Amino acid sequence: MPKNTENKSEYKEVWPLKAYKNLDFLKSEKARFIRILCELFEPEERFKKAGVENTIVLFGSARTKSPEEAKEQLKSIDALIAESSEPNEILHKQRKEAEIDLKASKYYEAARELSKKLTEWSLQLPEKDQLFICSGGGPGIMEAANRGAYEANGKSVGLGISLPFEQRVNDYITKELQFEFKYFFIRKYWFVMLAKSLVAFPGGFGTLDELFETLTLMQTGKVNGETPIILFGKEFWNELINFDTLVEWGMISEKDLNYIHITDSVEDAFNFVVNEVQKLQKSPSA
Repeated sequence: MPKNTENKSEYKEVWPLKAYKNLDFLKSEKARFIRILCELFEPEERFKKAGVENTIVLFGSARTKSPEEAKEQLKSIDALIAESSEPNEILHKQRKEAEIDLKASKYYEAARELSKKLTEWSLQLPEKDQLFICSGGGPGIMEAANRGAYEANGKSVGLGISLPFEQRVNDYITKELQFEFKYFFIRKYWFVMLAKSLVAFPGGFGTLDELFETLTLMQTGKVNGETPIILFGKEFWNELINFDTLVEWGMISEKDLNYIHITDSVEDAFNFVVNEVQKLQKSPSA
């Protein structure tokens, strides 16, 4: 038995550790269910406190650079090529990649502009009807989405994810609405459950995963109502996916394509989102 002491600090040192303060246990395999519950309920409390009930989700590639960054990258590579006395295959390969980055950077600017317009529109609505821009929290298109909301003096959400190569959320997310999830499926839950519309910009596996999961949930009635989806970038999406083929082969119904609107115009995307969201707000089930 430890001897009695009047020193409170010593007393605390020998007192048994409470289970919920045992980080070794909380990080263990047996506590996985507890961690999952935390990622469900802790964000919910923060959303309620911040008044976030409805979102407009913008997602796309984390690799997409801003026009300024892409131009500077290409300029730097051109300078290195000019200084090189002999042909350099590596530099020329890097230049081709930089040209692609510059081409794709228009989508960064479009996401930023669209986010800003939607935030300015939302801020004019009654507080209970306002919508908040939501992104995956990282760089690229996600940064552009949060940046546009920031420039419009609005709040925005960033649903970050712990990844080996992406260890930070971008600087434009509202502080109390910055999240970092461990579990992809919980992150997806928060993407879909609050979304009144989704705008997909060109992206890779993660973008396609989010797009098709949302379409599947809508098609099977696992989410309430129909969430209008915009695919921004006709050249990219029409080359990547032929949705009409799915109809022609009887794999989906023609009405399933009513969920999707493909465009190259920020103004068109803005008008589509606003019109569809207003329909949802006026419907009896809204």
